Amino acid sequence: MATIPPEAHGLLEGKNFAHVATLMDDGSPQVTAVWIDHEGDTVVFNTAKGRLKPKNIERDSRVAISVTNSENPYESLTIRGRAEISEEGADEHINTLAKRYLDADEYPFRQPGEERIVVRVTPEKVFHTPAG
Repeated sequence: MATIPPEAHGLLEGKNFAHVATLMDDGSPQVTAVWIDHEGDTVVFNTAKGRLKPKNIERDSRVAISVTNSENPYESLTIRGRAEISEEGADEHINTLAKRYLDADEYPFRQPGEERIVVRVTPEKVFHTPAG
């Protein structure tokens, strides 16, 4: 497991959007913007069952994540690793992210019947370009 430099943690703790790349069944990349979080060196994001990201991850757990500092786009963090999906704590997690990104107590975009999941990415390669 690779480590995320402490000076890069702010990128995962702020209101910065991340772009997550997964692999389609034909090997082509699929990229989605997500809210991002971390638990130590494990990168965490939230999605819903039935979407393309979790389908791709279930088939091939390799992912890449790119985060750019919204206040200084010359600072960035790129992570390549393996993802695992869990339902545990997913509703609480999306509400935590909604509080950070929207200052909302609950995630306001939930669809009827939607089941949230948490994706945890264990970094294998980490590249940080500090603010310059």
